[in-house]
Amino acid sequence: MDLFSRIFPAALVAAGLAGSANAETLTAVPGQPLQSLLDRAGDGDVIELASGEYNGSIHIDRALVLTGRAGAVLDGGGAGNVVTVTAPDVTIRGVTVRGSGRDLQAMNSGIFLQKTAERTKIEDNRLIGNLFGVYVHGARGSRVVRNEIEGLRGGRLSEAGNGVSLWNAPDVTIANNNFRYGRDGIFSISSSKDRFLDNRFEQVRFAVHYMYTNDSEISGNVSIGNHVGYAIMYSNRLVIRGNSSDHDRDYGMLFNYANYAQIEDNRVIGGPLGSTIQKADDGPDDERGMLPQAKRESTLRSGPEKCVFIYNTNHNKFRNNWFERCAIGVHFTAGSEGNEITGNAFVSNANQVKYVGTRHLDWSIGGRGNYWSDNPAFDLNGDGIADTAYRPNDLIDRVLWTAPAAKVLINSPAVQVIRWAQAQFPALLPGGVVDSHPLVSPPQNAAPKEAR
Repeated sequence: MDLFSRIFPAALVAAGLAGSANAETLTAVPGQPLQSLLDRAGDGDVIELASGEYNGSIHIDRALVLTGRAGAVLDGGGAGNVVTVTAPDVTIRGVTVRGSGRDLQAMNSGIFLQKTAERTKIEDNRLIGNLFGVYVHGARGSRVVRNEIEGLRGGRLSEAGNGVSLWNAPDVTIANNNFRYGRDGIFSISSSKDRFLDNRFEQVRFAVHYMYTNDSEISGNVSIGNHVGYAIMYSNRLVIRGNSSDHDRDYGMLFNYANYAQIEDNRVIGGPLGSTIQKADDGPDDERGMLPQAKRESTLRSGPEKCVFIYNTNHNKFRNNWFERCAIGVHFTAGSEGNEITGNAFVSNANQVKYVGTRHLDWSIGGRGNYWSDNPAFDLNGDGIADTAYRPNDLIDRVLWTAPAAKVLINSPAVQVIRWAQAQFPALLPGGVVDSHPLVSPPQNAAPKEAR
């Protein structure tokens, strides 16, 4: 190795150390123009906010750290973004950010990351009363971690923003945040390779809402008392694992044209509410969401209308999930094809399956199906597989779906004769779901765990 080859790397290291040594910590105090301090800072500097309130609407255009002592507040005064970031490698930590504007078209946010703000870190902040909490507008590689994010309260959902909105921003991680109020907890559109991990959602419309977002992961999240837990639309090749939906109102999980996903180890629980969810706030009626308190409490106590809704959703693997105490366990419709549904537990749902179609679908793979709590079959050889197939629906069910008023005849002798005849002559059964190898006990790895 020649002298230049030995000296040049050492020179680079020395230059890096010198740059780090030149970084400064600048302390801001209330009443001081914060933007002027930011404009004086250089890359790598730390801006520390002393306790107190500061005027927001600040712009960060260099790679620095903005951190706050206990009680440091940035207030946007109800106009525009509170913080706009255009530089890469910025960190915002330990600050309360509140009071953005309310212009949906302008995407007013507590913290707005423009496309050039790559690898921004937003950590351990409180974002309160903003239209959008954080808007990641194309800033790839960013991280939103351990924040408390509370959206607008008391208005119409159509006029509220999301806790975190993400547009065309690959490789983003959103983890360990608590979301309350506003429209959706996390909304992602036209993105890829993102990870939403271990977040908690309460009193929003959709906990997680995916549109045209591919090759991404949703794992370990908890949705409690929202309208929908996980709404996955027009997205491919997702991993959806270890999430829970507790007493969400309409659907625990909703899939619309979502394909080639792994949906594993999730749980949806309905039934009596008990003390799991705090009372909803008073608010005006609107088209879907913000019901008056008495109505909303009553709705929440009933649990999800449907644990899972599957619409035009193809080639997915539903494995080891737990669906319990919903009005409908799975609503399966619109030509969904090529799905593997095995090893799941369907427990105490009023209707285990509602299948809209005429094909015969076998929900078992390799001699292993699902557990159905209302299946009275025997297991004489003790292999854990029931000796007879399970059919969740018959001709009478299909009549009731199309003519609900026919329920008054459900216990009549004529209906019972029809059901007996179908059981004796399977050829009379309509097309639909059959589990040819139902499990006699729920899979251990599908057993529900308590929500955080």
